[in-house]
Amino acid sequence: MKYHKKYLPLIIGTALAAGVFVGSKLNFNDTTEKIFATNSKKDKLNRLIDYIDYEYVDRVNTDSIVDVTVNGILENLDPHSVYIPSDEYEDNADDMRGNFVGIGVSYYVYNDSIAVIRSIKGGPAEQAGIKGGDRILYADEKKIFGDSINRDSIISYLKGEKNSRIKLKVYRKGQGELLEFKFRRKEVPLVSVDASYKLTDDVGYIKVNRFSETTYDEFERALDELTDDGIKSLVLDLRNNPGGYISTAERIVDEFLEDDKLVLITKNKSGDINKTYATRRGDFEDGKVYVLINENSASASEIVAGALQDNDKGTIIGRRSFGKGLVQREMSLGDGSAVRLTIARYYTPTGRSIQRPYGNGNDAYYSDYEKRYKNGELEHKEDIEVVDSLKFVTPKGKIVYGGGGIIPDIFVPKDTSVGSETINYVSRSGFMSYFIFEYLEQNRAQFKGVTFKDFSENYTVDESLSKDFIEYARFNEAKINLTGYEARLEKALKANIAQQLFGPNAYEFVLNQGDPMLKKVMEIEEKDKAAVVEQ
Repeated sequence: MKYHKKYLPLIIGTALAAGVFVGSKLNFNDTTEKIFATNSKKDKLNRLIDYIDYEYVDRVNTDSIVDVTVNGILENLDPHSVYIPSDEYEDNADDMRGNFVGIGVSYYVYNDSIAVIRSIKGGPAEQAGIKGGDRILYADEKKIFGDSINRDSIISYLKGEKNSRIKLKVYRKGQGELLEFKFRRKEVPLVSVDASYKLTDDVGYIKVNRFSETTYDEFERALDELTDDGIKSLVLDLRNNPGGYISTAERIVDEFLEDDKLVLITKNKSGDINKTYATRRGDFEDGKVYVLINENSASASEIVAGALQDNDKGTIIGRRSFGKGLVQREMSLGDGSAVRLTIARYYTPTGRSIQRPYGNGNDAYYSDYEKRYKNGELEHKEDIEVVDSLKFVTPKGKIVYGGGGIIPDIFVPKDTSVGSETINYVSRSGFMSYFIFEYLEQNRAQFKGVTFKDFSENYTVDESLSKDFIEYARFNEAKINLTGYEARLEKALKANIAQQLFGPNAYEFVLNQGDPMLKKVMEIEEKDKAAVVEQ
């Protein structure tokens, strides 16, 4: 495919994010203090930095040298031990906590002002009445518009201490005067359950984008609503989910497995082994579950898929997952920075490690997608390389393999037709979202009072909008030529409009129309129903 190599960095970047941090609450004996005990090697590094700081002929930023040194050390360990500089730590922490303190809006710096895309559901801005299309011009009398606008400083004005007061002055089209809103900053969720809805009367769907501290609570609420609504089967979509906390994955698995079923095994370099078992009555132990995975489903996603597969619970559908079976623990370095260091390996209940080899260096490790593409395994299950010595058997006799990801029970090939990968990229790209925002700025009134049901069933993307986007993409920084992709673009454009008007649930709903993996689920459901009728 002509576009494949061009977008390979994006794919590799997605994989790079995969499994960077599986939060560990393991009780291994080695303490952080023991690991970082003073020794001659540490003194040697400290002395070298001091010599450079005080004696070197030119002025040098030794902080940057330390960063390079730390990264160099970690790169020689494994691909998932990573350094987090102090200036990036807070954003990383927010992402794993699953929330931040602020006003709760998604926005663009549009022209010379802050343009609200949407107020986050349940956040303080939504409760105060701020809407998509509003322009935030003043925060506590501080002007935050004009040529000198700076994104970093904007964030500092909008974020703040929990329960601190903020006063915003907002321009809204059609209003003669600026609107004033006074409210308190609150914890705002970073949603990890992208979508939750019914595919049919009996089949529910939940999409999880990562495993943060708040993910289980989000998942539990979504599952409760669906079970109350009568579902008997659940699709858990973990495609492109890079992972997160072990404890979160374990709690989600516990909803599907009976008491005392083995969920996970972890082992450190001293040989200490921890085993985690299902501990209570799960809300969906009696239901059917389907787990969707692909080549970018990693770490905690693989823990969930592996635990269910090895316990003969449910059906894994899709393509071989990323292959990340290492556990990291976050350790502070004392200056606001931190390291997430690999401290253990994990194994699925049958005892298999799904970590793929990394002995040939990080470049080879992260070029695995290209290897999978070239050997044909993204299109044909029989081309997946397996090692007989890594064969394991589940309690009901199903053969599963270790050595590099979770191989699904039912394989669904990747759509490699011309244009498919390009459209997938632009659909989730910032520049399509920005294009749609500009479109809605001119046409927002058209959607006033429209429900998502009406939008989903009746709204059709005009051919002229597709052509306008093709021109926009051609002259955007990405410089992508989408000529001839008009029909494929319609769904992506409609999904982005749905997202900005109705939220992420609506976005996934639109994109999932005609999805091959969901079609496979429906085929299995229909076949099972027919078998019951025949009996």
